[in-house]
Amino acid sequence: MLTGRRYLLAFTDEQAAYAEQVGAVCRAVWNTALEQRREYRRRGAFIGYNEQAGQMAEAKKDLDCAWLADAPSHPLQQTLRDLDRACKRHGTWKVRWRSKARTAPSFRFPDPKRVAVQRLNRRWGEVRLPKFGPVRFRWTRPLGGAIRNATVLRDGGRWYISFCVEDGGSEVAPNGKPPVGVDRGVTVAVATSDGGLDEREFVTAGEAARLKRLQQRMSRSLRVHGRSRGSKRRDATRAQLGRLNARIRARRADFAAQTAVRLVREHGMVAVEGLRITNMTASAKGTVEQPGRNVRQKAGLNRAILAKGWGGFLLKLEHAARYHGAKIEKVNPAYTSQTCNACKHVASESRESQAVFRCVACGHQDHADVNAAKNILAAGLAVTGRGDLAAGLSVKRQPPERLVA
Repeated sequence: MLTGRRYLLAFTDEQAAYAEQVGAVCRAVWNTALEQRREYRRRGAFIGYNEQAGQMAEAKKDLDCAWLADAPSHPLQQTLRDLDRACKRHGTWKVRWRSKARTAPSFRFPDPKRVAVQRLNRRWGEVRLPKFGPVRFRWTRPLGGAIRNATVLRDGGRWYISFCVEDGGSEVAPNGKPPVGVDRGVTVAVATSDGGLDEREFVTAGEAARLKRLQQRMSRSLRVHGRSRGSKRRDATRAQLGRLNARIRARRADFAAQTAVRLVREHGMVAVEGLRITNMTASAKGTVEQPGRNVRQKAGLNRAILAKGWGGFLLKLEHAARYHGAKIEKVNPAYTSQTCNACKHVASESRESQAVFRCVACGHQDHADVNAAKNILAAGLAVTGRGDLAAGLSVKRQPPERLVA
């Protein structure tokens, strides 16, 4: 199986500056190639990876594009491959530009023969990258397999390297442990059908105040110094915001990983809602002709959903399930929070508050998120019995028991 290993790099000042340069070149190649693809589409033509890679190789010989030759060739070719894959999957017009302000620099070395790793001592390792030379990194865990590729990226002002490793293992057989239903919420991050409530504050009160203060400072710098967006004061504020947000993301990822591993270790099947988070967190502002309603309230809900990391938790869950013999079932999320688990009566009035569920038909009372998790588990068990996907309606049924004469 393929897995990831991430380590903190110890770039020198020259190497860090060169990494910024390579990231900028890869970003320019992405944007230029995307614009070229769109221009071809406007004329009713098509251009693919092979032709763009050949044109990039020819452009390196031109003096006006000599900056292309400053970067390693493999990351540039990989950038074109990633763009080609994104256009095939999402369409040329839906692929986004890579902005300097919003996109952190990153680039990948796809050839493992050009990535040599050795361990120096208990704390440090060394990786040799094309045109970078030897780069030290913190050896926090063994690689555990053969390297397939390496990605260098900057996160929160620090540089990291992520190795894609083939660990030589295969998916574990089903562990045969009891199933569980999981409800992802805004107030309680993870609620399980057995009554468990897992929650962690990713931002302290002091950090929240500091985050708001830095955001206000950034907003003022945009209004007052709109003509000099590259000022040192604004860059310093952005760097402080980046470091603070990176710390918050690290806590969120740590919580998701620990919770996911615990669930798949203790259960053989984990049922979750098949939520479309991108659609759920879309803006409600509407258009000029048809403006949206409750835009500010919807924006607050979107921030709360994204702050809990629903998508990241599901990825961690699916990744950990491969190593612990668990199965992940995605069920239809419709009415799971409004259905009484005891009598199956559906009514929005039963949800008295965020935490209280009291059925208007039978009077059954439970924690609202736990009640939803029980409904999710029931839907997951029904799907497992039918043997098909939970997203659609099934026409299959469990075979009837044979009658004994």
